[in-house]
Amino acid sequence: MGKFAQRRIVRKLDLELFLSKVNPQPSPKAQLEQYTLSEQTAANILHLAAYTNGDIIGRSVLDLGCGTGRLALGAAYLGAKEVVGVDVDKLAVKTAYANGKQTGFSAVVQWVLGDIGAMNGCFDTVLQNPPFGVQRRGADRAFVMKAIEVGEAVYSLHNHPKFDPRLIKQLKASNGFLQVQPEPFLESFVEKHGGTIKAVYAMLMVIPRMFAFHSQQRHEFVVDLYVIKKH
Repeated sequence: MGKFAQRRIVRKLDLELFLSKVNPQPSPKAQLEQYTLSEQTAANILHLAAYTNGDIIGRSVLDLGCGTGRLALGAAYLGAKEVVGVDVDKLAVKTAYANGKQTGFSAVVQWVLGDIGAMNGCFDTVLQNPPFGVQRRGADRAFVMKAIEVGEAVYSLHNHPKFDPRLIKQLKASNGFLQVQPEPFLESFVEKHGGTIKAVYAMLMVIPRMFAFHSQQRHEFVVDLYVIKKH
């Protein structure tokens, strides 16, 4: 295991500090929707998976569309037995590899350059922040299908179905997430492909201005974390 992996409960603030050391994509591509998860959002996902559901510590973890490795390395930091990160973007995987060395988890995390369709095997847990389909409609569906195919538990981020100022206000006043109802189409899609949605958590995501078509310096919006179990 990496030198930071441990079974004691890691404070969320300490996890956020660790995640802040994971360098983001140096040259993000709009067509791949390469938005780096904030430390706060990533920490919420990992804390929930690790300590509420017991799906990280001592488990085999796959990060589909890993980018530069924020979720994968966070899982290793919390005590995952083994972690694999896969991404189609060469620069992202190269940066993830460097992040693994820098944080001391080269021995725990393996990085794979390739399309998610090529992944096989069986993992205890799949973590993923797939493209939301803003640039290419339905882009997240292939991720959901593959995650259910290879994972027993799946944590998948998706765009909230509508802009909801009231929910944004509630999230700012909460501990970072609130339980909400699943989107009917996605619920049906998950069931069709062998999964069951156990819970959905709304989270506030904040990203800086990254691309020319962005009109604001800072954009905040709601994303939904789907917790899925294989049938």
